[in-house]
Amino acid sequence: MLTTENIENKEVASLFRLLGKNKDKQVNAEKLLDLLAKNGVLSDDPRLQGLIDKLQTKVDDQIGKVIIDDQQFHDIIKNHALIKKSLKKELVIPDFQLLCKEIKNIFDETIKNKDGNIADYIPQLARINPEHYAVSICTIDGQRYSLGDFDKNFCLQSSCKPINYCIALEELGEEKVHQHIGREPSGQSFNELTLNSKGLPHNPMINAGAIMSCALIGQDLDIADRFDRVNKTWSQLNGNKPVYFNNAVYLSERQTADRNFALAYFMRENNAFPETTNLNDILEFYFQCCSIESCTKDLSVAAATLANAGTNPLTGEAIFNPLTVQNCLSLMLSCGMYDSSGEFAFKIGIPAKSGVSGALMVVIPNVMGISIWSPRLDANGNTVRGVEFCNKLVEKFSFHHYDSLTGHSHKLNPRNNHKGNQVAKMVSLIWAASSGDMDELLRLEAEGVNLNIADYDGRTPLHLAVSENQFEVVKYLIENGVDLSPVDRWGGIPLTDAKKSGNKKIQNLLEVALKKLDKKENQN
Repeated sequence: MLTTENIENKEVASLFRLLGKNKDKQVNAEKLLDLLAKNGVLSDDPRLQGLIDKLQTKVDDQIGKVIIDDQQFHDIIKNHALIKKSLKKELVIPDFQLLCKEIKNIFDETIKNKDGNIADYIPQLARINPEHYAVSICTIDGQRYSLGDFDKNFCLQSSCKPINYCIALEELGEEKVHQHIGREPSGQSFNELTLNSKGLPHNPMINAGAIMSCALIGQDLDIADRFDRVNKTWSQLNGNKPVYFNNAVYLSERQTADRNFALAYFMRENNAFPETTNLNDILEFYFQCCSIESCTKDLSVAAATLANAGTNPLTGEAIFNPLTVQNCLSLMLSCGMYDSSGEFAFKIGIPAKSGVSGALMVVIPNVMGISIWSPRLDANGNTVRGVEFCNKLVEKFSFHHYDSLTGHSHKLNPRNNHKGNQVAKMVSLIWAASSGDMDELLRLEAEGVNLNIADYDGRTPLHLAVSENQFEVVKYLIENGVDLSPVDRWGGIPLTDAKKSGNKKIQNLLEVALKKLDKKENQN
């Protein structure tokens, strides 16, 4: 009787053969970690901590020297869905290496772009090296890849605005928040001294709206506890990583804040703030939020949390309600890129939020988050390289919001799960058997492809392996219990193919296996 446990044991055994090639019944732990890393699951992933701990107990801190046998492998990955999905290429980006290759190509192209200027109205930002460039991606399954200065911290600046808006929504709800903030593009500069027809800031992605978001967060708390709340949220978004603060930028912001003070007083004049708002405290809080630091490696995880409907892909923690994220992404798409928000939405079609530090947080819903940092800005205050990167990304991949409608055949869809394409799998398996490609055959088996699958003519991998004199493949298929006498459309079975080809070694192998099978059936 076929039980769930039997199915799982067979699945684990096929994955073990994929790693160990079934020769010495052992695999090196380093090989397992390398294969996971190639699929984007890195060794510092908190979901792998249990695996790392098990391996380190075998050889102190020398994981690369640990040898795992089939039983140990079974114990390690039993009920570990992440490892299984990764090895079987069932994560949201099945061919992660292909995506990384294309990301690297785009990075190498865009790093040549020297256009734009760094923000000079905040003195501390004006001193940043303009050559810095970093790109990080994190999928909703926690597959990660980074290039450039991805560990270098930078100030979030306006890229903090979506998160503050989310925090306000979580605390007060949509109706209350939008009694104080609009949700339309302003059509004006991000720091323009203007309000909508109701006397409210147009949206939470411009300065006036972001100041209002700060006024709505933690109204029952003092300013220090409000900042702690935001700080804690950023740590959760980054995967419980420490959050940093740039005091020099904060002080520099305060010294050059005339326009932000003017916006705040203008909103107070129009009775836009909650009644108990202390204007100076709120502005200090706003400057502090803009001076929080992150790196692209961590910010991409925060972006992936938004792509994953508010649940952190690395920790599994639900940080925001899905409806909160939906509202946030809607405004990021329509208002997130300053004065070029409409152009960005039209050409690129992905929710994003930029900051004058050169930061750019991009969210591809249900797929991944991307973080880009390059300090040179265009005339609208957006990172030049970041915008070019996004343009090239949607030229290559079907990530635009409406690519599913237009069906551009030249675009790649990295979400395609090739496991579902049974015809392609059948062709690949039969080709691997006929050419003696054991690596490919083992990989396809690990993905769940039936070794008895037949083509249009009823020819199975065993038929083809026999016909092409692939002894090792024939031996492996026999040992793993394939049907020894499948009949093709001409009435032929593998044994007749062996006799026709004159390969006595394979013929003998099949005859011995058939006799064993007959004996076993007679006994039953």
